[in-house]
Amino acid sequence: MFKHLPSLIWPLPALLTWLLSWVIFFGCSRVAPWWLALLLAGVVSSLASLWGHSWWRRLMIAAGFPLSFVVLSASQLPAWGWLLPLALLLLIYPINAWRDAPVFPTPALALQGLAKVVKLPEQAVVLDAGCGLGDGLRALRSELPDARLQGLEWSWPLTLACALRCPWARVRRGDIWLADWSGYQLVYLFQRPESMGRAAVKAATEMQPGSWLVSLDFQLPGVEATACLEGNSRHKVWIYAMPLDDAERS
Repeated sequence: MFKHLPSLIWPLPALLTWLLSWVIFFGCSRVAPWWLALLLAGVVSSLASLWGHSWWRRLMIAAGFPLSFVVLSASQLPAWGWLLPLALLLLIYPINAWRDAPVFPTPALALQGLAKVVKLPEQAVVLDAGCGLGDGLRALRSELPDARLQGLEWSWPLTLACALRCPWARVRRGDIWLADWSGYQLVYLFQRPESMGRAAVKAATEMQPGSWLVSLDFQLPGVEATACLEGNSRHKVWIYAMPLDDAERS
């Protein structure tokens, strides 16, 4: 039944499911035993997990309500106490960043072999677009030690944390989709499948011939990759040389 529901910006499906589960729990607990109300709310939460488009989204949707129930029960906090971690989540993962990927770190060895495929000039400027806590910058540094690394991140807390972890990189707060990519010899992304069409158009429109776009896990739609690295971890690294002649420009 959930496959017919509209596709909403993540994490709206999770937030709506958690809210609905709590409404069902409080409503049913007035007319039925608390354990039955808990069971009904949990069933709804589990069914709503089908709304997720990947395993980790389905897990977050399903686990949010029971986890919040356990935490609140153990700490004896009132129900509104769950608003505090929600506020912290919004601080770290602001609403206007919901179209981008959540905070998943780049594995340390995921980019191993990149320097053998991508040939960059000395002191090339390399951007980690959506740098999070800096794991991508660290992986890039291990492969491209002579590059001038920059990180761009929308979340203030993540920007500050990344700057502390990567003092050798220039880390700034900003919107990766509004930033100009034309001055970078390589742009690295670890986004989500829904973002890759937008990334392809932006790269094709702004990036200069001879530069590179590197994406962890997710391919650009309708564009043949120049190379693909695999075997360093469970992830694949898709490498694209500019220009992207097959990308639709807008």
